[in-house]
This record gives sequence, structure tokens and C-alpha cells, in this order.
Amino acid sequence: MRQRFFRNVFAISIILLGIFLVLVNIGALTWSFRDWWHYIYPSFFILLGMKWIYQAYKGFNGYGTPVFLIIFGSLLLLDQFNYLTFGFWDVYKLWPLILIFVGLRFLGWPRKHKKKPFEFVYDSHPHEEDNQKPKYSKFIVGEYSYDTPNWKVEPIQLWNAVGDYTLDFTKAFIPDQDTPIMIHGLAGDIKIIIPDHVDFYVKASVKAGNISVLENGSEGINRKLSHSTPGYDEATRKLTFDLKLKAGSIRIDRV
Repeated sequence: MRQRFFRNVFAISIILLGIFLVLVNIGALTWSFRDWWHYIYPSFFILLGMKWIYQAYKGFNGYGTPVFLIIFGSLLLLDQFNYLTFGFWDVYKLWPLILIFVGLRFLGWPRKHKKKPFEFVYDSHPHEEDNQKPKYSKFIVGEYSYDTPNWKVEPIQLWNAVGDYTLDFTKAFIPDQDTPIMIHGLAGDIKIIIPDHVDFYVKASVKAGNISVLENGSEGINRKLSHSTPGYDEATRKLTFDLKLKAGSIRIDRV
């Protein structure tokens, strides 16, 4: 359905472009790339935002970035139609949108959704030709839970401006390898539950907030904490965490 939607959008765009060029050729319209460029690139931002909105609806990314792109592109177009004054370098004026996104999050929007595990196979042997790097995802606002029964643990790299993460490895299928998990963000909470029989290493830091790893804790400004289980170095099945927040809390429990 998604492919059909964007194929239709592309087809309609080609048709409109053809009609436009015909009108130019018969003299009904005059065309200058320099003049029309100011209409083209804002439209690109809007179309890209619409695409990412659809992906957010399917649970593949957050809503913050696509909403921002649609608003930004729309303001640029309104400027071209002389409804208001807004240039490309006025993007800094949209910083209050962050406050709006944060407020909406506290009101329960966007709704928390189950994020699908990455369709990605990690090979711990770098010499193999089919080796791939961890999937990287970047969002502005969102909440992400990895707690569905038997979810597959794979290398994860996430960045989020504002968001909460819940990773319950007691419900997961953990492969017999060292699996890296990286989560960085500006503000939020990271909650991780690990089975007692799985070894792990964590390097965590927060600029302002608290860190709690098993019985070890640290709270305040510029807090850092590293911890590894006794059998981590020898274990073949283990988890390696790199967790970093500007503000918030990081908690890891073992059950």
C-alpha cells in the first residue's frame, strides 16, 4: 500500500510537470528555474514530511521530524505567496516547536507504540562479506518499547531528542554473540531489564539526572557509571550498552 501511494504521488507529479511544460512551450506561462526553485524545495520538505508521517503511523519512526518538515515547508511556501515573511534561515524561529512536542508527549501524544525490531542480521565476524553495521535511527520525540514476547535482539543505535525507552530482555531471544546497544538522547528515561543468566557491560552517563545499575547508583551533575558482570569477558552471549542522556534517568535491573 505504501509503495502504491508514493508511486501515485510520483505519477501525478510527472503529469503536472508535463502540463506545466506544455503551457510554457505554448507561451501561456513563463518559466525560470531560479524563480521556481523557491517553490520546489519547500514542496520537497512537505512531501518528505508526509512520507515520514505515514511511516510514523506504521510505527517505523517518530512524528516530530515529519511534522517539523511539513510546517517548515509550508511556511516557506506561504512566504512565496506573500502571506507572511519567512525565509530559510528563519528556521531558528521554530525552536518553540520543541516545547510543543514535549507538552504533547506529556499529554500522551504521540501514543506509545511497539516498535518493530530491526530487520537486520548482525555478524560478529568483520571478515565476512555479508557483515553489516547496526541500524541507526534518529527521532525528535517518541517512546519506544522492546517488550513483545520473543522479540529478537539485534544491534541497535538510537538517537532521540526527547523520549523514553523500555527494553525487557527477559522476553527476548538473545543470540549467542556480543550484541551492542547504543541509546543517546537529550532528555528522557531508559529502563532496561536483563535476565540473571545473561552477562552485560554498560557505560552510562547523564549531564543531569541519575544512573542506577543493579545496586550501583549515581545522581547529580555530570554523572558517569561503568559496570560489567563477573562473567562478561568469558561469555559468548552478552550485551554491551552505551547509554548517554543530557537530562533524565538510566536504570538497569537484573531478574
